[in-house]
Amino acid sequence: MARYTGPKSKIARKFREPIFGPDKALEKKNYPPGQHGAGKKRAKQSEYAIQLMEKQKAKYTYGILEKQFAKTFDRAARAHGITGEVLLQLIESRLDNVVYRLGIAPSRRAARQLVNHAHITVNGNVVNIASYTLKAGDVVGVREKSQSLEAITHSLSGSVNKYSWLDFDKTSFTGKFISVPERSQIPENIKEQLIVELYSK
Repeated sequence: MARYTGPKSKIARKFREPIFGPDKALEKKNYPPGQHGAGKKRAKQSEYAIQLMEKQKAKYTYGILEKQFAKTFDRAARAHGITGEVLLQLIESRLDNVVYRLGIAPSRRAARQLVNHAHITVNGNVVNIASYTLKAGDVVGVREKSQSLEAITHSLSGSVNKYSWLDFDKTSFTGKFISVPERSQIPENIKEQLIVELYSK
């Protein structure tokens, strides 16, 4: 499946946030990219443009393409609860995101690659679908033959379990998806209500 492979710093500067992780270019140039740099006069954004930017930011942050993002929003809209919060909860429950959150991979892109290459198991069975939705109680692990992979051991060596809805045991290379996170537990700076307003037009 196609993924964004262009310059990450440009995207981070566009949103003025380190959405792909720490970025020195963003620290040096905390203004949108463009020919005239920081001095360029920028037109006031319309309501639609602001809403679209928020959706784009969410898509880039989680590495989800338009069609899949729209499908996830449709699921959120049909579910019980506040649509925007449910949307983020569904995205946070994706297997690639949980692999990243557990510290098995240093980025969501790397996590997606591990899943696609069949290095990850769910409840003991290999799952190679990055968008697979986890349920409370599911156990995510690293295949036994993949546990010595340098990319995984290096990532885990510097990881700390920062999320209360996840639990990881480094000795067994397994983590538990304890529960779907509440909105207050999701650290991403995304104004989900703007996304809801965009899709409601």
